[in-house]
Amino acid sequence: MADAALMDRVMGALIGGALGDALGMPTQLLSPARIAALYGHVEGFVAPAADHPVSKGLPAGAITDDTEQALLLGRILVESGERFDHARWVNALLDWERDVKARGSYDLLGPSTKRAIDAINNGVPAEDAGRGGDTNGAAMRIAPVGIMMPTEPLDALVAKVAETCRATHNTSIAIASAAAVAAAVSLGVSGGDWRAASGHAVAAARLGAALGHWVTGGDMAARIAWAQELVRGKAEKEAIKLIVDLVGTGVASQESVPAAFAVLEVAQGDAWRTAVIAANLGGDTDTIGAIAAGMAGACAGLSKLPQDRIAELYGIDIAEVRRLAADLVAARRSKAGPGKEDAA
Repeated sequence: MADAALMDRVMGALIGGALGDALGMPTQLLSPARIAALYGHVEGFVAPAADHPVSKGLPAGAITDDTEQALLLGRILVESGERFDHARWVNALLDWERDVKARGSYDLLGPSTKRAIDAINNGVPAEDAGRGGDTNGAAMRIAPVGIMMPTEPLDALVAKVAETCRATHNTSIAIASAAAVAAAVSLGVSGGDWRAASGHAVAAARLGAALGHWVTGGDMAARIAWAQELVRGKAEKEAIKLIVDLVGTGVASQESVPAAFAVLEVAQGDAWRTAVIAANLGGDTDTIGAIAAGMAGACAGLSKLPQDRIAELYGIDIAEVRRLAADLVAARRSKAGPGKEDAA
């Protein structure tokens, strides 16, 4: 794939994720009924309610922890080289939380990440600190791994996902869910469409489920495939109800990650539509939107995303994102070798 086309897909993944994140920012943690009462049907960026538990005070179009941590992970990946630097990553997360607190934000580290970092600060080794992390924090920020790692060999991609999960989300469910998202992004970046990306995601989830500390919960690969089948061919309103009632939209990986793939199915791979659908689900709307629209953006490219909406994003430096994207592309090229990747 030509450099320009590859960069278009990479930027589509990162900026698509930001669109989904920002659109879901004011509706996160709210019920579908509350969202409808406040906004009707969210179709564009809106400011959060004054009493919102985590988003209050943010302007319409503001990104949240989903995008900020994804970009942070991308930078740590580039700086780490071949071996992921866990200490640098943990310190970067701590610095990030201090920074967002200083900005007056209420959207701080998620439950699994917070527990793990507290454990590390108390002397627990990084490989043990994440043994209880099963929420969606790893999946929400994993897109840069999918960008950096070639589509094949899939076990190498999944191994890199597991490596980045070790300190905070070192469980079978979290690794499987993050592997699914990273694999979908990687296939999109290589030129694949969203349907092919979904299939690749299921294969990656199967591999990821064998890694990390086993925790109880539904099989991620099976749940992703089931969630997409559940909504296939359904009208949007009916599909949303099925996602809310049956798949679930909470922070648990086995709810929000299959929900994101279901949203991708309903939207037929349209990145903005995925963001809109996710924002109206209720629950962890910003994370579901960031994951779903990031995967859709990887499969479509930045040039296919709504440029007017991108211009409305708040709190993101597009030029800085582009520099990170170029570094991740260079890393991907070096791993793939000449002529071995991105021929789709």
